[in-house]
Amino acid sequence: MHREASPTLAPADPLARWHDALTTLQLLQIDPHGFGGVCLRAPHGPVRERWLQALADLGLDLVKVPGSVDSERLLGGIDLARTLQTGQLQMQAGLLQQADQGLVCLPMAERLSPALLAPLVQALEQGQVPPNRHNSAPATTRFGVVALDESLPDEAGVGGALAERLGVWLDLHELSPGDIQANWAEADNATDKLLIRLSPGALARARELLHQVQASDDQVQALCAAALGLGIASLRVPSLALRLACGHAALHGRTALDADDLGFAARGVLAPRATQWPAEPSDPAADSPTAEDPPPPPPDPGDAPEQNTAPDTPDSPDTGPPPEPRAEDLQEMVVAAALASLPPHMLDALMTRQAAASHSSSGRSGQTRTGLQRGRPLPPRPGRPGGQARLHVLATLRAAAPKQRLRQTHSTGRVAIRAEDFHIQRHQQRASSCLILALDASGSAALQRLAEAKGAVELLLQQSYARRDSVCIVAFRGAQAQLLLPMTRSLVRAKRAMTGLPGGGGTPLALALKMAHEQAAQLQRQGVTPMLVVLSDGRANVTLQGLGGRAQAQADAHNWGQQWRASGHRALWIDTSVQPDAQAQQLASTMGASYLPMPQVQAQRVAQAMERLRSPGA
Repeated sequence: MHREASPTLAPADPLARWHDALTTLQLLQIDPHGFGGVCLRAPHGPVRERWLQALADLGLDLVKVPGSVDSERLLGGIDLARTLQTGQLQMQAGLLQQADQGLVCLPMAERLSPALLAPLVQALEQGQVPPNRHNSAPATTRFGVVALDESLPDEAGVGGALAERLGVWLDLHELSPGDIQANWAEADNATDKLLIRLSPGALARARELLHQVQASDDQVQALCAAALGLGIASLRVPSLALRLACGHAALHGRTALDADDLGFAARGVLAPRATQWPAEPSDPAADSPTAEDPPPPPPDPGDAPEQNTAPDTPDSPDTGPPPEPRAEDLQEMVVAAALASLPPHMLDALMTRQAAASHSSSGRSGQTRTGLQRGRPLPPRPGRPGGQARLHVLATLRAAAPKQRLRQTHSTGRVAIRAEDFHIQRHQQRASSCLILALDASGSAALQRLAEAKGAVELLLQQSYARRDSVCIVAFRGAQAQLLLPMTRSLVRAKRAMTGLPGGGGTPLALALKMAHEQAAQLQRQGVTPMLVVLSDGRANVTLQGLGGRAQAQADAHNWGQQWRASGHRALWIDTSVQPDAQAQQLASTMGASYLPMPQVQAQRVAQAMERLRSPGA
């Protein structure tokens, strides 16, 4: 019997969301690597620690992979301590091999480097550890991943390649310790207390049922159609949702999927990935009978007594099982279950982030620089020490260890090291960034633009202290461009500088771009990454010499726009015209800038667009 998804199970309720999180832990016991794993988005606190404690109590092999691990420790390589002790080459299994048939836990997964994510995703996808320079043959291993996403709302999350392969996305930001305590208090008083860790017998039965669960063609079609309606383009997602639904059915002792299983898969897999609202259903009037489709003929009255006097039998349709739901009904149910679990205004915020997407992805706060002295340690590389290059002792010994038997004809107890074994240390530094805001103070709408730009700058400066980022404001009106605010992180100074700025006059856009280019060059010499945001309609009418003339003013603006593009710095053009203007779009294209029309300037939207420019990978 098919049951409709109950509104009480929609994870908009904190207790229901926590129940889904605990159910996911049970499914990890039954199928640890079948649906990829879990992407848990939650800050540090009692809620996350309670869930992680329950994860640790499951009895599964749980291997933590820190972000600082090197490729040899991850994929397997030389055991340096045993090699030096025995004098013979000794190998050790990598962390991924140790997690076979278990789980890999990734703390701070949003900060993992691409060099670490690539082999991890490859092993997760192919079921084997990729070979490295010490392991010529790949090792078979199957594991699930628990990625802990600790990013803030304005930061980029887990890498897309990894997140796509993790079936369940959990978001516990809105849960409080009080919600969890109330949930556990209710469970303690209930007769059917929810046990997170399954007994050996229950676990064996659930794993046996998992291979027997059957899904109808209509149910598979409903999951695929629901994913398409929610704007999910990847074909991998419906497959993960189907696998999760089968695990949910096996957990509850069923061999066929029903509405509860599909609803849980929709909440855990489809809803967090939604990028759009589904299309409205078609008009029921379109399915009504028309002149081309005549209604069916009325029944023959002579048959009525015969039907009414028919005896009731067990095979009568009135007492038989209800008909199976149609594929359209299943799709509507799956979509409704997914939408019910979405936080308020989540899709609106997602559409705003997509509108402000930028071209490059050179880092969150600033560009990265590779050096030899300071910053985040990078994997060592072969090289000769000297000057600022320091010898990396452990990497040098690892390179020399496999060759000891060839280099020593007589055992002397010493390690023979050659120049080809030398490895040097490397570090990566992240430069701070400065947002250059070129503000058009000309025209009748200048007062509104200035007020909203002031609000956007205040919102940005409130978040800039922790990142060591700063803001620089260039205002242009009349026949000149003015450095209204040099590079600063002071909110009080920014408010004071923008208080008495007058508006009106011509639009010396070329002078503004020239001054922004000069400021960017100066900032780059100081080791700061410059980024430009132009807030203007693009209708330049003042030349570089401060004279009138639209044609020459546009030519000068395009000239300095090309110079900005040649510098390679990121830029964003916010068009303040009533309608998207072709001149502004052409200037943005010349500068290599992202274009965002915003007829009615709003401080919050401007701040969000600038934040997307700071973190293009978000």
